[in-house]
Amino acid sequence: MVKWLGCLGVLVVLALIVGGMVMGTYNNLVALGQGVDAQWAQVENQYQRRADLIPNLVSTVSGAANFEKSTLEAVVQARASVGQVNLGNLPNDPAAFARFQQAQDGLSSALSRLMVVVERYPELKANQNFRDLQVALEGTENRISVERNRYNEAAQGYNTARLQFPTVLVARLLGFGEKAYFKAAAGSDQAPNVNFNFGATPAPAEQR
Repeated sequence: MVKWLGCLGVLVVLALIVGGMVMGTYNNLVALGQGVDAQWAQVENQYQRRADLIPNLVSTVSGAANFEKSTLEAVVQARASVGQVNLGNLPNDPAAFARFQQAQDGLSSALSRLMVVVERYPELKANQNFRDLQVALEGTENRISVERNRYNEAAQGYNTARLQFPTVLVARLLGFGEKAYFKAAAGSDQAPNVNFNFGATPAPAEQR
């Protein structure tokens, strides 16, 4: 009887130790996941800020005589494509996350082409509304780049912790999946060039 009680006591102690470890691991994963989600919200805020600037930008630029209609339409369509992406819980859905990034990168590309065309219309730089928009857009693009990098750092911290032993066992058991990353593809680690210094020679990328 005493021996049986001793074995039971050992099992209870082991159960408490394992339960404590599982609880600690769970709480750590939750905290890291919340950090990723909070940083993702910052990314979304900056992308939304850019989207909110575009209608005014298009309206201002379209006022220039004979401005290229196809260039404006490309920006409008790219913005619409971004709006069609179902955000849901993107960090936990790599496929949807990739579609979101593709749509946002498409909008960045369309905006870059618009700015190249704008250089052919010097009267625009005399427009105060346009100058205000250029400052706001350039600042937003820089913030997007910063927040994307911060998001990737948070996601990396979570994913690294999730794959470590014995955390990986708890993560699989309780359904903690991998967080998606922004891919470091062609220029995604830098803000698009939206420099409005007409006539100036752009600095090489490595000097920016």
